[in-house]
Amino acid sequence: MSELDPEIARRLKRTPDGLVCAVVVEHSTSQVLMVAWMNDEALHRTLTTRRATYFSRSRGRLWVKGETSGHTQYVREVRLDCDADTLLVRVDQTGPACHTGTHTCFDTDERVLLADPGV
Repeated sequence: MSELDPEIARRLKRTPDGLVCAVVVEHSTSQVLMVAWMNDEALHRTLTTRRATYFSRSRGRLWVKGETSGHTQYVREVRLDCDADTLLVRVDQTGPACHTGTHTCFDTDERVLLADPGV
């Protein structure tokens, strides 16, 4: 397998364990779907295959979104934030994005910590 483009690798600011935060949004709505982590190999695979690939901190291995559930993410765009420590991954989501079966990991009212009452 080839490696991440050296120019991209040079720009990334990783955690001490070599990971970069990935905020995943639905391309058509800009709704935040989930947050995950990528190492260099996951990012390289994502950029070359357009299949969202992440690094599971709990399992210590790569995983392709939807490889077991069928709830896939086709990657439309990947952006690096101004500090180069977070990726914005714009995807076409098939099925629920959250492992709990909801469309997004952020859509349950019981998880709201603060909301504008005028909204």
